[in-house]
Amino acid sequence: MLGDPVLHAGCEEVTEFGPELAALVEDLFATMYAARGVGLAANQVGDPRRVFVYDCPDDEDVRHVGHVVNPRLVETGGMVLRGPEGCLSLPGLEAGTERHDEAVVEGVTLDGDPVRVRGTGFFARCLQHECDHLDGLLYVDRVTGWRRRRVLRQAARAPWSR
Repeated sequence: MLGDPVLHAGCEEVTEFGPELAALVEDLFATMYAARGVGLAANQVGDPRRVFVYDCPDDEDVRHVGHVVNPRLVETGGMVLRGPEGCLSLPGLEAGTERHDEAVVEGVTLDGDPVRVRGTGFFARCLQHECDHLDGLLYVDRVTGWRRRRVLRQAARAPWSR
């Protein structure tokens, strides 16, 4: 949850591929689905490895499901849009956050095979959000002014922050 130092630490590159990594990805999917999220980074469950999972629609309602190990946001483009953004580490809260409406992430699969994921719209927002997590950033770190003050006040009053 917000305030846990693990969320503000950059994650470590994965160097060991095998059953333990597969179990982490499986756990991330189960946790994301249980929380009704669209993406989840490993550090959100206390694991310092650079891994995230997603099950997220784009703006045309096309569903994208997968995982990326050692992801890097390699390209953003299109328009910069401010839209509502939430996070499983700040349950029930959201704030208008600026993101590009196109994003490309490169990394590898559980087997170490190269993967390139291109997203538009809401899915591009998700990809950028999850990459931020692995770099030690939360969406509230990108929010400024009254939006930031409001969401931090709400977080301080939230039952999970106690």
